[in-house]
Amino acid sequence: MAGSQWELPPELCCRPMAFVALTGLDVVYNAVHRAIWDAFCANRRADRVPISFKVLPGDHEYPKCRTKRTSYEWYIPKGIVKTGWMNKHLNLVPALVVLFYELDWDDPQWKEKQSECATKVEIVRTSLQGRNTKVAVVLIQKKTPLPPGEDLVASERASALCSSCDLSGKSLFVLPHTDHLVGYIIRLENAFYEHAQTYYYTEIRRVKSHKEFLNKTTHQLLFVRHQFKMAFLSELKQDTQNALKYYRAAYSLVHELRAHETNMLEIKTMAGFINYKICRLCFQHNTPLDAIAQFRKHIDLCKKKIGCAELAFEHSAWMSKQFQSFGELFDEAIKLGLTAIQTQNPGFYYQQAACYSQDRKQMAQQLCQAGTTYPSPDPLDTQSGGLDFYGQRPWRQGHQSIDPTDPEKEKLGILALQIKERDVPHSELIIALLSNAVAQFKKYKCPRMKSHLMVQMGEEYYHAKDYTKALKLLDYVMCDYRTERWWPLLTAILTTALHCAYLMASVKDYIIYCMELLGRASTLKEEQKSRIEKNLFKVLMNDIPEAESECDQSSVGAARSLWTDRMALSGSNELTVEMQDYIPFIQCKARFQSPSFHVDQPIQLQVFLRADCPHPVSFSKLTVSLSNQEYNQWCVVESSGQDSMTLLPGKPRCYNFSFVAKTEDVGKKVEMTGIEMMLGGDSGRCVFLSWRGAGGDAASTQEALQASRSSRRWARGNEARQELDWDSLTLQHSTMIISRVPRICVQLSHQPPALTNEMFCISLTVQSQEDVVAKDVKLTAGLKPGQEAGLGQTTHVTLDGSSVCDDNAPALLTDVPLGDLTPGEKLEKCVYMRCVSTGPRIFLFHVAYSIDTAVEGRHIVCNCHKDETVTVETVVPFEVSVKFVSTKFEPLEQVAVDIPFLLMTDILSSSPWPLLLSSSSLQLLTVTSSTPQLQSQLQQVVLQTGESASECFCLRCPADTSSSNTVATGQYVVSWRRKCSSADSPLIQTTVTLPHVILESVPLYIYADLPSFGRVRDSLPVRYHIENRTSQVQEVEIAVDPSDAFMFSGLKQVRLRVLPSTEQQMLYNYYPLMAGYQTLPQLNISLPRCPTSSSPALRRFLPQRIFVKPQGRQPDDASIAAA
Repeated sequence: MAGSQWELPPELCCRPMAFVALTGLDVVYNAVHRAIWDAFCANRRADRVPISFKVLPGDHEYPKCRTKRTSYEWYIPKGIVKTGWMNKHLNLVPALVVLFYELDWDDPQWKEKQSECATKVEIVRTSLQGRNTKVAVVLIQKKTPLPPGEDLVASERASALCSSCDLSGKSLFVLPHTDHLVGYIIRLENAFYEHAQTYYYTEIRRVKSHKEFLNKTTHQLLFVRHQFKMAFLSELKQDTQNALKYYRAAYSLVHELRAHETNMLEIKTMAGFINYKICRLCFQHNTPLDAIAQFRKHIDLCKKKIGCAELAFEHSAWMSKQFQSFGELFDEAIKLGLTAIQTQNPGFYYQQAACYSQDRKQMAQQLCQAGTTYPSPDPLDTQSGGLDFYGQRPWRQGHQSIDPTDPEKEKLGILALQIKERDVPHSELIIALLSNAVAQFKKYKCPRMKSHLMVQMGEEYYHAKDYTKALKLLDYVMCDYRTERWWPLLTAILTTALHCAYLMASVKDYIIYCMELLGRASTLKEEQKSRIEKNLFKVLMNDIPEAESECDQSSVGAARSLWTDRMALSGSNELTVEMQDYIPFIQCKARFQSPSFHVDQPIQLQVFLRADCPHPVSFSKLTVSLSNQEYNQWCVVESSGQDSMTLLPGKPRCYNFSFVAKTEDVGKKVEMTGIEMMLGGDSGRCVFLSWRGAGGDAASTQEALQASRSSRRWARGNEARQELDWDSLTLQHSTMIISRVPRICVQLSHQPPALTNEMFCISLTVQSQEDVVAKDVKLTAGLKPGQEAGLGQTTHVTLDGSSVCDDNAPALLTDVPLGDLTPGEKLEKCVYMRCVSTGPRIFLFHVAYSIDTAVEGRHIVCNCHKDETVTVETVVPFEVSVKFVSTKFEPLEQVAVDIPFLLMTDILSSSPWPLLLSSSSLQLLTVTSSTPQLQSQLQQVVLQTGESASECFCLRCPADTSSSNTVATGQYVVSWRRKCSSADSPLIQTTVTLPHVILESVPLYIYADLPSFGRVRDSLPVRYHIENRTSQVQEVEIAVDPSDAFMFSGLKQVRLRVLPSTEQQMLYNYYPLMAGYQTLPQLNISLPRCPTSSSPALRRFLPQRIFVKPQGRQPDDASIAAA
């Protein structure tokens, strides 16, 4: 039998749809007919009814209907389902034949065309003789029909046409060829669908009616057949619920059949078909659990129905196909919206299908013996070219008895099947199934299942002798098994990979896998490792290795010839193997002995090597590559014939390297970029084992982690152990070259905190402790880089402390030469800092010098430096407060023009150090002083912390001041320094900008001249001055209010005129009556011509109170005598 016999027939796998035949359409030469056909079949949407259309000629010969059986009394069925039955109902026997005919209701040749149409209908009926197929007529018309009932001619002619064609009114349709053709076609489709459903319903009833004629003794096959047919017809009718019911009944009946070797294949074939239909419908009904349960039941019932023992491979093939088909159904349902999970996905079914295909392959190898010839004549040939019934043998079709009719023919048939099975590409089938499974497990994130199946794929490629693909797959999954430390699995995969590499004569791959199979991850026995090591060194000696014991012997000869060719090639004797990705038989760990080295110390690194193979390993060369290639020449060791380049099994070996760093590399990192070991020599093949960085391989990281845990656990017991612990060795792949340790002493002295704008002195003392002269000593001092950006603008550094530095001075003085320092010599330097803003600052003092020294006999010049930092807080030395008051010491919001007022300043010391205020001064802008010469009242005043000093200045705004309301007054400058500083230290000037004043103009300025005090019952003269500040003559009305504390003489009420810019005086004699602070009599002043000026505003410049002393006593004689 053909190898494709296990494929499900396409008519079983497709979706059954009602078959409707269209006749009378010339789709090639008639454009109208072509448009109608395109509307039926082109771009069908999912919402249109499921119908399969075919265009057939009017005289098409349909399959002949067999004579209907009236009795089954003597009928013995020859099989369950014929191979052509499903295809017949899908594609050959229509449910409805539609005749298209061009005929309008008003056609002038109506009678002739009516007769012609009736004739064509009769021809169709004749070709369908014996079938229940429906016939319908569609009239293609050019005009749009009127609504039903309005066109009487159309109604009459429609009735006449139905009579002549023997049609019912529901089978005659009109199709206007207009712009709305697709809409009319969809309506026609719906009508056709109803006719088709009626046909299939009738067919189901017809098949069901046969049941009463059957008996369970001889007609068991017919019970299954009829249930299958009803189910399939129900699918065509789109009644999937009833179809599922009939399929379930058919499945139960097929397992009730008497099974024996002659019919076992037919039973399993039909069971598989029906199971496929049940599972497909369950997925379609969105009941996946029912589909899975049905499939499990199916497998449980069929897995032991092997049949003929000589053809046991057929059972495995059939089982494989069952799992594959269900996996495809499952995957299709997922694509349509079903949700799968990690533990239940199509991958498991593809995997199981692959397992059964592997069983099929093994059984075929056992049962199908080579060397036999194919029988002639071919027992698998049939007269019709195919089988009559599904699942039957070609040499005994229709045979249902237990014993075969011809034992000799049976043997020849079995032999033919076995010989054909030998030609089946089993590995290709297995690989395709495994590939599907891998794709599913990758989709559902099952990495271990994916790796496991990829290993199986690689093994199948190996058996199929496609060694390149096998190596590619195996090499891919080995990374996962190395990472997860599955050593037995890794060993098995490496063994298969080694076989592939040998049979391919791939020298590099063969060497790599030999190295890894000799390593610590390999679980091979010692004798196997010894054989592999011998083969490895044979390859290194350019000899042909021995064949692997498990290799296919038929391929070994070809492999030897390939190896011979490889060994003969010149120019390919050098190979480089990157060891980082493998677990080789030689381990390498390297480390610098310290994370950093001073430039005057030799840099030392160690390379540790250990061999894990059974026999000693010799190598020719060991090199260490560094980031600075100039040092590489010092990190090479080559074999000189001694045993120093031999590694004993399990014994670590250490190789030490040393070199002197260059002074220009100070501050740079030196890294190991790689380690390379050369196996072999010039006489044979050179293999360079290359480790990246400081060594290690794919398993080193995990081993180091475990070693660190165990070392903490067993630390006490390890103290007495002197032997090198390989696992505890850590990698140190880089080191830093740092400058020589300076031997100088740097001291700083200062008096914090610093005061804003002062020249803050930090004294630096440098003393040499070197044994030789420190040359070219340089100082870098100032603000340490890397602080807030604004600090660099407000910090200034200088070495000159005699004057205050300006804003152009830098924040950091660099490379200030200090000369040379002899051993023990001390040097002092003062650095002055001026901080404009407050806050903390970090100051750096960097002293650098050079010195001559020798390292391992090499003379070098070392640059040394020492850094000292100090944090200085900057604070405000004092706070200045300023206020304007009147001559009566009352706060002023506005200043009257050309009227004296007072400026009060107050200096409050916030410095922790005593401050010496040298002097103060006013720099006036728009105002003038009322005194001829301003003198500081704070000269040489010393302020302690928290003390304050005040000054008072009498000022006046001239009359010609700018007319703006607000004017600047000037600046207040204070010169000061620390009390403790030297006398020649510069004075710091702190400038305070005085606040602006708001000016006002007064029309009348009234002030008074009076003594500083009065005495009771003594005359107190008071003279009032009245000045007109306007350009108009002012009338002034003055009235003096009476007072209980004073009597006065003068005008109590007066009205006078004051000319512009002139002054009037009024004299009053007040007579105090009471002692103490007394309120003077008030003047009520009004200006009729300036109604906005009020009396309180005009008299605010006048004194309100005066101190009155008590009346003095006259000394008399009695009092003197008493005294």
